[in-house]
Amino acid sequence: MARRALILLEGHKSIGLLYVKAAQRLGLHPIMLSADPARYDYLAAEGFEAVRADTDNLDALSHECSRLRATYDIAGITGFTGLDESVYATAGKLCRHFDLPGPNPESLERCCDKFDQRQFLMQAGVPMPAYRLASDATEVESAAAEIGLPVVVKPAVGSGSNGVRLCRTVDELVEHTTYLSGGKHILRSSPRILVEEFAQGPHYSAHIMGNEVVGITDTDFGPPPHFVVRESIFPAPLTDDEYKRVADVSLSCLRALGLGWGPTNIEFRWTKRGPVVIEVNPRLPGGIIPRVTQLAYGVDLITEHIKLVIGDEWDLRTRHSQTAAARFLIPDRDGILDWIEGDSRLTAIPGVAEVKLYVEPQTSIVRKGDYRDTIGHVIAVSPTRAETKAILQRAVDLIRWSIIPFPTLGEQEHSAAPSTPRISGD
Repeated sequence: MARRALILLEGHKSIGLLYVKAAQRLGLHPIMLSADPARYDYLAAEGFEAVRADTDNLDALSHECSRLRATYDIAGITGFTGLDESVYATAGKLCRHFDLPGPNPESLERCCDKFDQRQFLMQAGVPMPAYRLASDATEVESAAAEIGLPVVVKPAVGSGSNGVRLCRTVDELVEHTTYLSGGKHILRSSPRILVEEFAQGPHYSAHIMGNEVVGITDTDFGPPPHFVVRESIFPAPLTDDEYKRVADVSLSCLRALGLGWGPTNIEFRWTKRGPVVIEVNPRLPGGIIPRVTQLAYGVDLITEHIKLVIGDEWDLRTRHSQTAAARFLIPDRDGILDWIEGDSRLTAIPGVAEVKLYVEPQTSIVRKGDYRDTIGHVIAVSPTRAETKAILQRAVDLIRWSIIPFPTLGEQEHSAAPSTPRISGD
């Protein structure tokens, strides 16, 4: 009997390994198809199977999956988004081609372009910030004038807050538009730029599987003009009425975009007029959200997603009710990480569930104003929000690091010069 396999398109830095291990626990053989498998260090470290393939080419992927079917029983196909959300839509097309359970690829493609997504949501009457589409600096300035400063400016295609910035002045508009369209920011197509009203208020994310809201996260960001996540707490401190309003708007988004199969993550701001939708992502969020959800409610979103992908029955029942929170470590300057310490002591603190550092000493730190700026995280869990936040703060206070300035040109030349041999006499 052929071994059952789960095909994964591309990997993911934070949750890719979790998918691979969850697949193994379900008795599946995970196989990754990637344009560059070397990008995912956990593959070689754990000895997982990876196949080099052009993940932008549907025909090439279909051919590779057909080849694998000669050896394996392909139970399901899914993918990760990374910075290219079209990969997940491609996985949906493969599922359709091989008659496997999967999402509607047309619905996923509607979400890949944030302007197209907003158009569908607007037609359905979903509450959103005012928005305009622009392609150059003149159109960006005109859009900002119509909406009113400050505005959020971002590429129409992308994820992870990549290229997203709050612009408060015309000079900042010009600077960021130049960044987005002048080659400093990697865009896969023409420089379609979205200009949006800055919706002010608490930030929440609804985590959905199928048509069921599993829970809602409260998120705090670092200082503007960027939107780098500083802290996430699950569940969010909402009243029953507030929770229902967020859930109702979430389900309206699913209907408007033709979603409702598999995971969806919807971001909101709670404004004076209630919850307004910032973004709909038809996938599980990366990073720590699957982990904090499991710690808080006992629901393993990754395992349940894989069950859905392979046609098994899933189980989203809450096993327990705790409060889990994550704090991200974000440097306040560029330079070279000289040293970092304290993480080894944190596991002894009751309630600290996880500590991870993403960098080693002597790593160059160049902040980009998105998720790549984080250098580690700490996760804490307890029965109450206040206790969890206290544990988290105590743990983070124990982590210290030093970032030294980059060497000047003169210092670099000096260090590169050959040293003079030292001659010792009698």
